[in-house]
Amino acid sequence: MSHFTHLECSRPCGAGPFDAHERHHLCRCGAPLLARYDLDRLRGWQRESLKDRESTLWRYRELLPIFPGETPVSLGEGWTPLLPAKRLGASLGLRALLVKDEGPNPTNSFKARGQSTAVTRARALGATTLSVPTAGNAGCALAAYASAAGLEARVFMPRDVKRAFIAECELYGATVELVDGLITDAGRIAAERGGPLGWYDVSTLKEPYRLEGKKTMAFELAEQLQWRWPDWIVYPTGGGTGLIGMWKGFEELESIGWVPRGRRPRMVSVQADGCAPIVRAFEQGADHAELFPNAHTFADGLRVPKAVGDFLMLRAIRESGGTAIAVTDQQMIEAAQRLGRMEGISAAPEGGAALAALDVLVASGQVRADDVVVLFNTGGALKYLQG
Repeated sequence: MSHFTHLECSRPCGAGPFDAHERHHLCRCGAPLLARYDLDRLRGWQRESLKDRESTLWRYRELLPIFPGETPVSLGEGWTPLLPAKRLGASLGLRALLVKDEGPNPTNSFKARGQSTAVTRARALGATTLSVPTAGNAGCALAAYASAAGLEARVFMPRDVKRAFIAECELYGATVELVDGLITDAGRIAAERGGPLGWYDVSTLKEPYRLEGKKTMAFELAEQLQWRWPDWIVYPTGGGTGLIGMWKGFEELESIGWVPRGRRPRMVSVQADGCAPIVRAFEQGADHAELFPNAHTFADGLRVPKAVGDFLMLRAIRESGGTAIAVTDQQMIEAAQRLGRMEGISAAPEGGAALAALDVLVASGQVRADDVVVLFNTGGALKYLQG
């Protein structure tokens, strides 16, 4: 029996609900659509049922967008380690610093989570060609999962993307097109090219299902922390699917009674100072982020000058009592090296950005010595090391 029921708009615009057996992307008002479940019925689902399940994100299939008779497109994604960073924590004066390391995922990043759920639904909805604009890792993940599903992948990347990302997409059989400009330009060209041909657009938050894979990071944190939330989550933010997804995951687990309602983690959105639309909007008290001009950063995953889900990110940050911090490229690179040198963790610059932001939080006294802090390393370093 499926607990996945329908889609609804993330804004109270009056549209919907939307039939989850049909293709949908954005709402007619332009906002992302969210997958909904029968949470009342799921209150009878016991946490103990997870004990003997597979060590992938599909262990939580009751809260994932899949119907009876469908098979997930899986490469073993999820259930990544939550590592105690004892030496690094001691250097910061923290007693409980943990790193959620997403590098062990297929294709070496957290993007595998979202593409597993998105490609699963796309295949079930009859899609044959999938397209995505990407700064790198999302394209690699889509290419891999499309290949596993027997579907065609079209990947649109900025021309200056690091060569390793292009090569990996091609390894999985994807067609790669390099475009002038940023990921926003890649998205525009992908839509212009694929729309008339009926390609299934897997852009960040322009379809409802990548978010569902990303929310499982919250489920795993709860399970790994014995069904308690940490005090802080420090998270590198580009398009923001992971941050928004985790906030949705908190609500779902609390609604079915697996985690007590109360104070959720303070969410910290970390961006590069060369591309910080969410930080700027947060500091200005705005509900939406304006297009960030001349966006630039070494961390490709953070070079997103305008995000579809900006209002959802800002809402989660504020409701959690969190904050938004921008760091320099030099700070994030040096911090990534510290993660490697002190903890043996292969961290992409985005993971380094999270540590650099934690430095700021500790120095300002916002994070206290006894706080439980989870730092997200969203991917490994190797593709960046190759230039």
